[in-house]
Parts: sequence; C-alpha cells; structure tokens
Amino acid sequence: MTAQSSPRPGSVGTGSVILVGGGPGAVELLTMAAVTALEQADVVLFDRLAPNDDLASLAPRAILIDVGKRAGNHPVSQTGIEELMVEHALAGQRVVRLKGGDPYVFGRGSEEVLACHRNGIPVTVISGVTSAIAVPAAAGIPLTHRGISHAFTVISGHAPLTDNELEGLTLLGSTIVVLMGVGTLPTFSQGLLRHGMSAGMPVAIIERGFSATQRTTVSTLSTVLADAAAAGVRSPAVLVVGEVVRLAFSGDTSAEELVARAAAFEETD
Repeated sequence: MTAQSSPRPGSVGTGSVILVGGGPGAVELLTMAAVTALEQADVVLFDRLAPNDDLASLAPRAILIDVGKRAGNHPVSQTGIEELMVEHALAGQRVVRLKGGDPYVFGRGSEEVLACHRNGIPVTVISGVTSAIAVPAAAGIPLTHRGISHAFTVISGHAPLTDNELEGLTLLGSTIVVLMGVGTLPTFSQGLLRHGMSAGMPVAIIERGFSATQRTTVSTLSTVLADAAAAGVRSPAVLVVGEVVRLAFSGDTSAEELVARAAAFEETD
C-alpha cells in the first residue's frame, strides 16, 4: 500500500522523496514497490536495521548515506536526516528514505512526511513488513489464535510505560508485542506483575530476527529478568507476552507437539 501527497504550487522542478519500509532486515521481505523505488533512486538515506547488506546492488545508481542511529549514538540527528532528505530533493534528485520495518510504526515517518510538506516536496510512503508481526512469526509465534488470543497490542519499549498503560494492558488480556523493549524490560515486566498479570504468563524474546544468529528465549513474566540475564539478551529484539508464546517452535519441535499444544487451548474454546 502506498500513500502519496501532491506538491504545492511553486515546487515544479524539485525532486521527490519516497519513504520505504524495509521490513525487519531480510531482503526477501522487501515489497515489489520498495525494490522499484530503490532501483530508481538517486540518493538513499538508510537506517541501521533496514536491509542494507545488498544495498549497492538494489540501488545501483544511488548515493548511499548511512543515517542509522544506535542506542546512545546518533551520528545524524532526526532533524539532520530531514534536512538531508529535503536538500537532495530540492536539488532535483529522487530520494529514498529506507527505514527498518514500517515507516509509520515507531519509525518517525510522519515527521519526515511533514518535513516534505513544509518544503513543497512530493512524498510517497511505501509500507513495509513490520517486525512486530514478522519477527514473532519467524519464531513460530502467531499473534492471534482461536481460543488463545483474538487481539494484539504493539507498544514501544523505548521509555517506561505509565501505570495507566500497564493496567490497561493487563486488563485487555490480549497478546502484547514490545519493540525496542530490552532496556525497559525490568520496569515493564515488574509493572505488569504489579497490576495483576499472572506470574506464569509466557514471554518470548526474539533477538536479531531474520539474521543468521536469530535466537528465541522463552520464559515467564516472573522469571524473564533472570532468564534474559543468563542468556545475555541484547537489542535488537522483539518481546511477546501472552499465551500464544506456547506455540513457539524451534527447529527440533515436532509437528505432533505443536498440534498438541494448540489442541489444549481449542478444547476449552
């Protein structure tokens, strides 16, 4: 799906900007629209978690500019990224802003779209496969399953949640997906327990989704801090809290075991 805005009067002759959702880092999860945009780009501003290993071949005619931010290390600020994007577009170039996941899911894509609007630059948004869904799927975790969960909530773990937010998540009783949540895992897990979520609620931490070193740590809400410390869990990682974690599988999980797990829930539906 794409969304496009028209340039305002006086912007004829400028270039354009396309915000491209690159998905969770695997090149094969790029959409056809994303691949086409990269092929035609003059400039690509790319993030750390975007699929950038093969970027030179995906965007053979483009100037490639790394604007990726890491925890505690922002060599190019958000304002600086927007200024670069606008500068190149006003010079008549086709600019692709390649972001990990989806531009509108904790990607600050709306801020970059507004920067284009303010400068009369035509801007298009190409949705990406969000890691909130794709990474749990890679670990065999469905976010919904009949008899287990009929809804899911995606939250940012970048900053601690308020008591109202924690209470709401506990009362909702659905699957919780946390992006960027390793750093705030202590306050998050203890907050859910404080607001009444079961100590035995399953929790999965999926590190480095879709990489050769992808790893899943399965625990419970009461033991996840100790288990995460023992495993040396680090970002980037996606956290999943909910009964659906019981359906997670690894390479040695038998089909019979998975069917039996699901049947245990379906019998009570």
